[in-house]
Amino acid sequence: QVQLVESGGGLVQAGGSLRLSCAASERTFSAYAMGWFRQVSGKEREFVAAISQSGFTRYYADSVKGRFTISRDNAKNTMYLQMNSLKPEGTAIYSCARSRGSATRDTGEYDYWGQGTQVTVSS
Repeated sequence: QVQLVESGGGLVQAGGSLRLSCAASERTFSAYAMGWFRQVSGKEREFVAAISQSGFTRYYADSVKGRFTISRDNAKNTMYLQMNSLKPEGTAIYSCARSRGSATRDTGEYDYWGQGTQVTVSS
């Protein structure tokens, strides 16, 4: 069974930065596109960013474009999300997920999810 473990969340002031990591247990990590999503209690899960198997193709939500960077290190079975210029509305639980197919914004295409890491941005 695939396990995805996020880390790197925490409390940061508005304008600050955090780097999230997503470590995968599987050796075939490089064969799958991956994504980052976030969720606030009582609201629907929101797409943040996605990356193709090679890392060449990347997609971002409009709300984070230019501030967040998704990347991956297939040798380490790990994906990252560098978050700069954080805003209070970025407060959420951030989760990584594995796609069944290509990199996509569609949450229905993701079959394995991590437990998430809390990011809190104070104003």
